[in-house]
Amino acid sequence: MVDSQMRSRDITDERVLEVMEKVPRQEFVPDELLEYAFIDQPLPIGYGQTISQPYIVAVMTQLLEVQDTHKVLEVGTGSGYQAAIMGELAEVVYTVEIIEPLATRAADLLARLGYTNIHVRHADGYYGWEEHAPYDAIIVTCAPDHIPQPLVGQLADGGRLVIPVGPPGAYQSLWKIERRGDEIVSRRMMGVQFVPLTGERDSD
Repeated sequence: MVDSQMRSRDITDERVLEVMEKVPRQEFVPDELLEYAFIDQPLPIGYGQTISQPYIVAVMTQLLEVQDTHKVLEVGTGSGYQAAIMGELAEVVYTVEIIEPLATRAADLLARLGYTNIHVRHADGYYGWEEHAPYDAIIVTCAPDHIPQPLVGQLADGGRLVIPVGPPGAYQSLWKIERRGDEIVSRRMMGVQFVPLTGERDSD
């Protein structure tokens, strides 16, 4: 998976490649889909949600430039796979999931795999997790139709937010947003397709 889908493309961060090799993706895929665990496409995990394709996980992780002293926020825990990737790279990860059965399942799985530095919360991720802000990196694994300002407000100086933005059921744009003091710098990276961000506040 790593050699054919990542090293042969534009994933060059060796820390990211090593972690993608280490984390057992098959643990996060439903039993009936185990034979597809390492193919480069998203897979359903129930409740209308998916586990992202491995390449996109690697792209978003590489864009965040996570260091071992960093505090990371993830919006959209889903299966817990992206949180596990971040848990290998960062000092601590806070991850928020709006669908309670997914949050519970991911928390149990991450604990079983020994990730003591990952904390899962059942809540509306639009609002982030303000109690532990600011964050060095924020990753959003579901697509709102605009950039949630609460997430931008929870970025540390020098922090990065990677987020897909666009309408549901269509291709979206993946954005990298950086806080540089009082300045917010945004850059469109590529086209993607994610499940929509849902919650009480899907739009301003």
